[in-house]
Amino acid sequence: MNTQARRHVRHPKLAMVSMLLGAFVGMLSETSLNIALPKLMTALNINTATIQWLVTGYMLVIGIILPLSSLISKWFTTRQIIIFALSDFIVGAIISALAGNFPVLLIGRMIQGIGTGLILPLMFAVVLQIFPPQKIGAVMGVCALVIMFAPAIGPTLTGLILAQLSWHWIFWLFVPFLLVALLFAISSLENVGRITRPHVDVLSIIESAVGCSGLVIGASLSSRDGWLSVPVLAALIIGLVVLGLYAYRQLHLETPILNLRVFKNRSFAIGSTLVMLDFGIILSAMYLLPMYIQNGLLLPVALTGIIMLPGGVINALTSAVAGRLYDSIGAKKPAMLGFAIALVGAIMLACTSTHSSVAYVISAHVILMIGCPLAMSPSQTSALNSLSGMESADGSTILNTMQQIVGALATALATSFLELGRHYASGSAAARFTTGAHWGFYFTIVLVVIALLLTFQMTAKPHSSDLQEADCKI
Repeated sequence: MNTQARRHVRHPKLAMVSMLLGAFVGMLSETSLNIALPKLMTALNINTATIQWLVTGYMLVIGIILPLSSLISKWFTTRQIIIFALSDFIVGAIISALAGNFPVLLIGRMIQGIGTGLILPLMFAVVLQIFPPQKIGAVMGVCALVIMFAPAIGPTLTGLILAQLSWHWIFWLFVPFLLVALLFAISSLENVGRITRPHVDVLSIIESAVGCSGLVIGASLSSRDGWLSVPVLAALIIGLVVLGLYAYRQLHLETPILNLRVFKNRSFAIGSTLVMLDFGIILSAMYLLPMYIQNGLLLPVALTGIIMLPGGVINALTSAVAGRLYDSIGAKKPAMLGFAIALVGAIMLACTSTHSSVAYVISAHVILMIGCPLAMSPSQTSALNSLSGMESADGSTILNTMQQIVGALATALATSFLELGRHYASGSAAARFTTGAHWGFYFTIVLVVIALLLTFQMTAKPHSSDLQEADCKI
């Protein structure tokens, strides 16, 4: 079995710092704003259907940029990409912090999405290149720990900020972390990719952007116009058709922008689908829960952040442990156990009421946050480690693209079910909102059940001979 890294760099740990910090801020931006949505709705005088665009718009841009990251990494060096991404993120954060209305705030958020869309896939691709195979699981666990630490502290930080300051300070919070990351990128990051400057297929780029946008826009509009409305159906049909054309084109191009042939690898196909579902579970639940706490239990925003903290901390710690489990027992057992535990937590959230105790809500959140990361890191490592050579970069791009598109769709669908449940509910405003949240959590439960059933199709930990064969392909 090969014990050498694919690419040698002088200081691999220092090389990762800028990307880890960038990914941390990206996830902080993606999740910390959820707790501020009710207050932003009041401050900007907008409704739930509109406010969700601060979440879905951010993830949509990430989803559009991600498929291009593999191509970009073949035209520009790792240093150039990361330095640009961090600089872009700083600009977007400052625009959001200075925004006085919703359109400017949304523009700032979408600019931030460009930075996150460049950093996330490159980080995982670099790990696979600069660390030896026997350490990849542990390093992936550290990446997951850093990334999941953002949702752990994000809601609490946001709650404390909103209790004392305006929502603008949420975005000022990002800037110091990004500046430190930029310094590390300039001083310690080396290029680990291979600059080949392949042909740029403009039609593929257009198809990718239009297809992803159609799906997310359609799902987002459903909460306002209904699933059978003309705008929603038109957007969804256009999205599906164009994405189908995009996939056909990628499979037949000599040098595709995104190498979809990696889905022929069964381990990658199953692992990446599980990651996609897991991300949808987390995003839908974490979108609904802070709003339920504030609008269903009628608790203040600062207390909401504190209630979210235990689950967030458990999420981060479990992510670190789960990464090491892959090195010892593979992905199947942790994934099965993780989704089984997540199912318990999701059912508990669906059984909440306007009178549920804080201890019960915390317990449900903690259980969900044990299960999801327990399945996430091994599934992700299993998917990426099943690929070899340059395929790993394509796999990382595909996996992260799917995460963001599914995350945006899951948030939009959760909003749709939330509004649908509120429409058919009766009683006080808190009771109607709680019923709506239940409908959203039912959607989360469906995702968990699908993921749990899919884990039975996973293979056991590969034997050393299999790993040797994979290494020989590099």
